[in-house]
Amino acid sequence: MNSEQLFNNIKKKSSFLCVGLDTDYNKIPKALLDKQYPLFEFNRRIIDATEDLAVAYKPNIAFYESLGAAGWMSLEMTVNYIRKNFPEIFIIADAKRGDIGNTSDMYARAFFTNLDFDAITLSPYMGRDSIQPYLEFPDKWAVVLGLTSNEGSEDFQQLSVAGKNLLYEEVLTKVSSWGTTDNTMFVIGATQADQLRNVRKIIPDHFLLIPGVGAQGGSLEKVVLNGINDQCGLLVNVSRSIIYADVTNRFEISARQKAIEIHNEMEQLLTKVGLI
Repeated sequence: MNSEQLFNNIKKKSSFLCVGLDTDYNKIPKALLDKQYPLFEFNRRIIDATEDLAVAYKPNIAFYESLGAAGWMSLEMTVNYIRKNFPEIFIIADAKRGDIGNTSDMYARAFFTNLDFDAITLSPYMGRDSIQPYLEFPDKWAVVLGLTSNEGSEDFQQLSVAGKNLLYEEVLTKVSSWGTTDNTMFVIGATQADQLRNVRKIIPDHFLLIPGVGAQGGSLEKVVLNGINDQCGLLVNVSRSIIYADVTNRFEISARQKAIEIHNEMEQLLTKVGLI
């Protein structure tokens, strides 16, 4: 999927919502725990309840890896379910890998060939050879950490480099030259919305994956006003606010209602800026 196809899907659904599948075994309804693959059952019901409102899903790999083989099987089943039933939806592996050489190549094969994700989140701090293997796969995306929303982002990302640019600015500039707007995306935290105008000066045309709206307190309106471009250029991820909107076995009803609220706000904002 290229950027034009992603934008077309955004216009079709009047939405740039990415639902984060941070599916915690300890938080899903107890009624699901007697299923062979409870994480998949939870995900399936969330997906069925929100697929018409979302353009992307983002499983957080740690929640699946932590359960061993059963968790990995749930992840594979989740991806296969989306591919079979909703093939137009963009799927991001939130894996934050960051290694070099053959190791990166094997990670890329694991997530792009074996699991058929569209994209994977990556840490760029080992340099170009930690990103390049992912860019070799046609129609796949490297989603590179740019400016994150956690408190510790100030430890490194916002340090001045040789008294000149901030480190995250150097990352955006350099990494954007390695790929294209059709295979490279950047993670910018929603709680960094005031920095988005500066981000857009450096990478005006790239898609941005924006976590932090919802439970983390980021403002969707600020993200749009500061970060949108003429192809939208945004995927806003919401995880806990949607998938844990209700802890009962009717969770998908509340998840859908929350997704509708976010979708409606997105539709209004897309209309306001003239993209739909």
